[in-house]
Amino acid sequence: MGLEEKEIEEILSARRGEETSFFDSLLDSRLVREEELLKTLARRFSMPYLEELPQGEENRMLPYKPSRAYLKSYPVYPFVDKGHIYAAINNPFNLEPLMDLSVLFKEKVTGVLSPSSTIISAINRAHGEGETHLKEIFDDISEDVSDSHSILRELEQGIDLLEEMDEAPVIKLVNHILSQGVRFNASDIHVEPYNTHSSIRYRLDGVLYNQLTLPRKVHSLIVSRIKIMAGLDISEKRLPQDGRIEIRVGDRLVDMRVATMPTGFGERVVLRLLEKGMRLMKLEEVGLNREMLARIRRLITLSHGIILVTGPTGSGKTTTLYAALQEINSPDKNILTIEDPIEYQIDGIGQTQVNPKIGLTFARGLRAMVRQDPDVILVGEIRDRETAEIAIQAALTGHLVFSTLHTNDAPSAITRLVDMGIEPFLVSSAVRAIIAQRLVRTLCPECKLPYSPSSSELRQMGVEWDEEKMKGVVLYRAGGCERCINTGYRGRVGIFELLEVNEDIQSLILTTYDSNVIRERARKYGLQSLKEYAVENVLLQGKTSVDEVLRVTRT
Repeated sequence: MGLEEKEIEEILSARRGEETSFFDSLLDSRLVREEELLKTLARRFSMPYLEELPQGEENRMLPYKPSRAYLKSYPVYPFVDKGHIYAAINNPFNLEPLMDLSVLFKEKVTGVLSPSSTIISAINRAHGEGETHLKEIFDDISEDVSDSHSILRELEQGIDLLEEMDEAPVIKLVNHILSQGVRFNASDIHVEPYNTHSSIRYRLDGVLYNQLTLPRKVHSLIVSRIKIMAGLDISEKRLPQDGRIEIRVGDRLVDMRVATMPTGFGERVVLRLLEKGMRLMKLEEVGLNREMLARIRRLITLSHGIILVTGPTGSGKTTTLYAALQEINSPDKNILTIEDPIEYQIDGIGQTQVNPKIGLTFARGLRAMVRQDPDVILVGEIRDRETAEIAIQAALTGHLVFSTLHTNDAPSAITRLVDMGIEPFLVSSAVRAIIAQRLVRTLCPECKLPYSPSSSELRQMGVEWDEEKMKGVVLYRAGGCERCINTGYRGRVGIFELLEVNEDIQSLILTTYDSNVIRERARKYGLQSLKEYAVENVLLQGKTSVDEVLRVTRT
């Protein structure tokens, strides 16, 4: 239980003369929350108290930028507001940083009080926005390139990359590459060797962008640094290796899956970024329209059967499945998953990760899972006949099974299962619904450009409108600004195709598993193609462009 404001004031008055040491002791004791103590002290010393600190263009007017290490040592955060320089501190009894900054800036610096966590976050944000000078790093690397041992120092997993900018040049470069990837919300970082140079590419919203072109001579040093961070064997350059890095960038904790691959010009490295603590999306947030949302909510409450989500890698299948599991997760249900890898931890759900090195495959894990009395099972992916057979048996014996397949559309999932060797009568009996999905990039709202589409452009989208009806239609195309890193797009949203296996479709599967025939029959029951869904629910709503819809839905 915390102390009341009156009690804090009485304690501070009684301790006059030894406030500085007592201030630290009081915080360490956790008898009082830092925020409450600072609010009391702000009134006592007539100092402003700020829960949030400003970030923006005006801060670039600071006459000098102190080092991150200095700012964090107090902590103190200088900023400009309406032409005046302020500095946020969390200890009003220690005015040394204010005096230091006044001398440094040759101008009076006014103190304000803020919690230490707020100050640290502001420092990290200010120093994490690409201020690392790559030219200086390259100059340092050129000097140190003959001494590769300078980069071969262990980096403790979970260390804050923003704390490490004063290390060896290659360490600074790798930290810059990784921290920028996190800041841009990249899903993957590619480190690729070529004949004359090394290329760093980020995958942003599903599309790869070239970010840096580096001298070829630093490539092996970058790879060695990443391999050390991932706990890989730096001497093994002939075989692929897989590892994992856990890092912090400011207040963001990120898990990176590292995969190396030997090529003719050196080792290629791809890092998959998974941010821990990221809020899982709800089912209504993934892009489902009202009608499809209601249908899927009905399907995920079934007592048994298989619900498949199909699409290529990176199409949002796992996000949709996690959203569905969250929707039905309750104390009266036993929900178990077998995944590769476990991307997000969900409270109340038993999650198991595949480990082929010890023989824990999807099939073996699923077989064991059925003996754990589950109500709902999630199989990360059906990759082979054995896994498919066990999943179907589980669905036919009273379990609701979710899984994914790599097919281009919903009807093709039926064909895929039969091609795996599953009898058509088992497929028709077990599969209750198939959801195909893709992710389309959404236009940046700050820079998207309106225009009137031509009739040929609409026909390309499958929309047949006469000239009169077209007069009120406004579409948008990508622009480009700082907010979207000049890509014209920010974020993604799902587009979907839902095939429910009713009695008519079940009978059809027994006679044919041709995906085209199944699609034509399913259209009688409201099946929309991915392109039709995208046009109706995303394009005509002004959320994306014609080019993006064609890119994603072109087969």
